[in-house]
Amino acid sequence: MKLWTKIFIKTALNFLKFILSLPKQNALMFDFDQYLGFLAFLTILTIGFWLMIFLVGFIPFWITGYFVDNFKMKREEKLKEKGEA
Repeated sequence: MKLWTKIFIKTALNFLKFILSLPKQNALMFDFDQYLGFLAFLTILTIGFWLMIFLVGFIPFWITGYFVDNFKMKREEKLKEKGEA
């Protein structure tokens, strides 16, 4: 084997020995206040996501409706001007 391969394997084994020598504790458990904060974060994230989806769907519809109504009003004004002249 090449020298760098031996060094990599030795370093990886030393790292695994270090990880296994750490005290066993469950790092994934939340305290109750941390759990409530996590739930609040998920709630705000979910509300923001659905608000974004709503706005992405609603704002183009609103802008399109504005331009269509504006076009119809200008067309009616032109027809009234032609009728008067």
